[in-house]
Amino acid sequence: MFQLTGLPPFSDYELADSGNFRKLERFGAYYLSRPEPQAIWKPALSDAEWQGLAHATFERRGGKGNDSGDEGNWQLRSGMPEQWHISYRHEALQLKLRLGLTSFKHVGVFPEQADNWNYIYDAVSGMSPAPAVLNLFAYTGAASLAARAAGAEVVHVDAVKPVITWARQNMEASGLDNIRWVVEDALKFAQREDRRGRRYQGIILDPPAYGRGPDGEKWLLEKHLGELLEICCRLLDPEQHFFVINLYSMGFSALVLENLVRSYFPQARQYEFGELFIPSTAGPRLPLGVFLRFRR
Repeated sequence: MFQLTGLPPFSDYELADSGNFRKLERFGAYYLSRPEPQAIWKPALSDAEWQGLAHATFERRGGKGNDSGDEGNWQLRSGMPEQWHISYRHEALQLKLRLGLTSFKHVGVFPEQADNWNYIYDAVSGMSPAPAVLNLFAYTGAASLAARAAGAEVVHVDAVKPVITWARQNMEASGLDNIRWVVEDALKFAQREDRRGRRYQGIILDPPAYGRGPDGEKWLLEKHLGELLEICCRLLDPEQHFFVINLYSMGFSALVLENLVRSYFPQARQYEFGELFIPSTAGPRLPLGVFLRFRR
């Protein structure tokens, strides 16, 4: 069933406005202005209002006209820290996540994923015995923490060692423990687990359009996603399971994702798929990726 899925209650996050290829967001007490390629409309607030609210503004290297990549620098107002924490709650789930101003405009959390965190927490809470959950391209770990908080045995895989360190800090700040950390190319790890005959009751995927493994392995979404999904189908326990995949690529629609899952997961009879978005206080809704998820 196709659906538009917005942001669940998240007191430490707010999208204030978007437009002119940027978004203005509040994380805890601080407002950040940073690029957003999908915000092609006019912002609702004036430039002066944006400047008055923003504690930190990200500009790509080379200035506002440089759209060759995401690398750049943050301009900070007095009193703006480079690191701080926000909290997220859902039922008994209580996460504490460290944020930081990186040179690639990211801050360590993707708030639009909050509904997936809830889904993962609820899915794991309904399983007995405690499931094994594999999180590939796991970044700073909010989805891993949601699964662990509900009782899962979690394997968290990311190719970037500093990101794994960040995820571990989030685990400790959230009062959790015993997540297995793996610094490795996601596809290579999945291939090895498949050869070992491993089974997982939960699999979470959030693959980028392009990436590099720790040994230089190249990941191209359109080239490698099908192989990864085929392996994940074999890794997924046929009796009891959940599966969540999210894509943030302007070239992939929710229907493309549905067609892929129909091809590689014939057992998925009932699933939710659609578009994730964040409502704005002042402006229009901001689309931020497509998702598909199912459980049994």
